Amino acid sequence: MAVDLTPCLTLAIAPLKTAGSDSFAIWVTHSPLPGGYVHHDCRWSESLTRKWLAWQEMFSPQGEPHFPVTHEVLDSYLPPLTFAFSNPTESYGGQLMQELGINLGKWLFNGPISQSFAQSHGLALGQYRPLRLRLEIREPDLVPLPWEIMQLEVGKQAISLNSQILFSRTTNNVDPLVLPKVEEAVNILLVLGQKVHPCQRILQEVVNKTEAGITLSNILDHSSSNELDLEREAALLAQLIQQSALVAHGLNPPQKFVCVQVHPLIQPTPEQLIETLDTGKYNVIFYAGHGMPAPDGGLLFLGPQAEINGTELAQILIRNKITLAVFNACWGAQPDRYGAKTIERSSLAEVLLHHGVPAVLAMRDSIADREALTFIQSFTKALTQGKPIDEAVRIARQQLLTLYKFNQPAWTLPILYMHPEFDGKLVSPLEDITQLPTVNRSIPPVAYIRYVDRKDYICQIFGGLIRVGRLPGNDLVIPEQWVSQHHAEIICRESGSTQQDNYTYYLRDFSRFGTLISGEEGWQRVHRQEVPLISGTQLQFGSPDGQLFEFVIENFG
Repeated sequence: MAVDLTPCLTLAIAPLKTAGSDSFAIWVTHSPLPGGYVHHDCRWSESLTRKWLAWQEMFSPQGEPHFPVTHEVLDSYLPPLTFAFSNPTESYGGQLMQELGINLGKWLFNGPISQSFAQSHGLALGQYRPLRLRLEIREPDLVPLPWEIMQLEVGKQAISLNSQILFSRTTNNVDPLVLPKVEEAVNILLVLGQKVHPCQRILQEVVNKTEAGITLSNILDHSSSNELDLEREAALLAQLIQQSALVAHGLNPPQKFVCVQVHPLIQPTPEQLIETLDTGKYNVIFYAGHGMPAPDGGLLFLGPQAEINGTELAQILIRNKITLAVFNACWGAQPDRYGAKTIERSSLAEVLLHHGVPAVLAMRDSIADREALTFIQSFTKALTQGKPIDEAVRIARQQLLTLYKFNQPAWTLPILYMHPEFDGKLVSPLEDITQLPTVNRSIPPVAYIRYVDRKDYICQIFGGLIRVGRLPGNDLVIPEQWVSQHHAEIICRESGSTQQDNYTYYLRDFSRFGTLISGEEGWQRVHRQEVPLISGTQLQFGSPDGQLFEFVIENFG
């Protein structure tokens, strides 16, 4: 198996019990940079809880509201919810989603955590790779929140939609990874379980899927939901998944492409499920049916009087080296609760990961059938193109957002958990895909910025990225009035050259007044542009009256 070179940053959230129920520690447990292992203590605000309650009221009205922490005062006397970051012309749902997303992002990516993330992201950009970002939540009451909607800034994409980031959840409390089967085909065991509630029917209405080249119509008789033609439903769903592979490679696929095989299994007993998996034919299991939270990883209702819990299922999946488990069942990513207390590591997704399943994809809340079908189709299509699992989830999530819009929760419902040792590869890379060289990579040159009048004071550029601005969160803070809050970045990128000096540093200006840089023709102003830098270039941020800096590449020449 090829070594995965994707930079990975893992963040953990844990409660600080001695400091109060609203106190948490956030720290980096895995970083691609030696200096990236930092931590930050913070408090969970009453404002965050109120925005989360408003989210539940808007997007998840069923059941009792969930409180992540206990606040002394949180009642009807509080002022109405206001939106600090959203555009007032947006719908209420869109404003609420962006407000909560930005607040979650600001809470998590704060202080040294923000700096570690920026440096790791800069390193990944310099290598022309995405950053694999994993979030470990060690406080059970924070698990139900939609962390996938986090935004770093107003107008930026959510973390889980960003094409330069591969986002997933994880846990360090896991059994060792059983080396998954990396094959040339996606072999899916499609399990259709009992549909206890009408909202769980996979095909509830007439669905036309023109993208896949097939039409699904008149499949269900709405007046007799207890007498579904499950065999026909399974066959059509299997056809839909297999057609996704053909769409990915055109109607006349090339000789080299990822094959998708789907074997339906309708309302099996636990013994039949075990017998089928023990054939060793499968690397993916996909379950569609009813599920509910329970202490041992939830319950899946396979059929009449046939159920299996997450702990039991985990043993079967591990024994048969299943790489990916997908659950189109309500609340597969939600932990169980005992009264007002959330039970630690009780969701189906967490239990399977704890026992060593490499990747688990489950729903945070109930999802409509149309949305589930769209996600399945886009997700399968991306897998057949050789995408890693976390990238395929991002692509499918983006498709949900495109079709069902920003103020609808569909794209926030799929939750991906990945084992901390798993690189996301389900199938072998296609032979006809050009691979970037992965051996004998040179190391980016060490660079720094120093004060011209104080050459003993330098600011080294770690990970190929340094942020310059007036606010304390920047790497180089310049408290001058003409320097913008987030003024500029200096970033290192690989040029792709085979020469030894195959890295180039660039200045990227975001500021109001621009950045002055010295050159052969004197000083020039760079404003909202990106320009290459050479060692010895002098810089002034915002004004010629400002502090004079020099950009230096160590051992240059």
